[in-house]
Amino acid sequence: MTAFTRMILAGKRACILAGPDYEDLELHYPLLRLVEEGAEVVVVGPSRGEYRGKHGLTVQTERTIGECSVDDFDLLVIPGGWAPDRLRRNQEVVSFVQNFCMTGKPVAAICHGAQLLISAKVLKGVRLTCAPAIKDDVINAGGIYEDREVVVDGNLITSRYPPDLPHFCRALISLAGRATIGERAGVK
Repeated sequence: MTAFTRMILAGKRACILAGPDYEDLELHYPLLRLVEEGAEVVVVGPSRGEYRGKHGLTVQTERTIGECSVDDFDLLVIPGGWAPDRLRRNQEVVSFVQNFCMTGKPVAAICHGAQLLISAKVLKGVRLTCAPAIKDDVINAGGIYEDREVVVDGNLITSRYPPDLPHFCRALISLAGRATIGERAGVK
């Protein structure tokens, strides 16, 4: 480690949800950025094994959703693609997302990731953005839609699609890093 290295998420555990046909960049880009900032990243899915992204990249899940507790993690990332629509059909995944949102820990969803938030019924009165294709679904679920690169409302970070990933990851790292700084200072 050099004098210039500052890993602001050292000691944090991040959960990234994976499912069939996830949006490749929306899973791998945050995964790499979180690792760069010192977080331990665990890829979680409905079952153990390999999942293929929409564009051919693959990821290996390390744990199943049934093996996880929200207490195991400090932040949650929900990539988009077609995976969220498939994952929302699994009640264990929906319950995990719903319970995680209630902890106050950072939750980051990009693109169609908001579909899991809709199914978890956590959007009433919440400001967020998402893929334009599900804008009406977000509004019908009580969310307040904003067409921006990134929207942060409390512990929720949302973005629209892959070109927004730099904004999305900066916001996620900033929010998770503030929690780290607060914890180091003894603030709960």
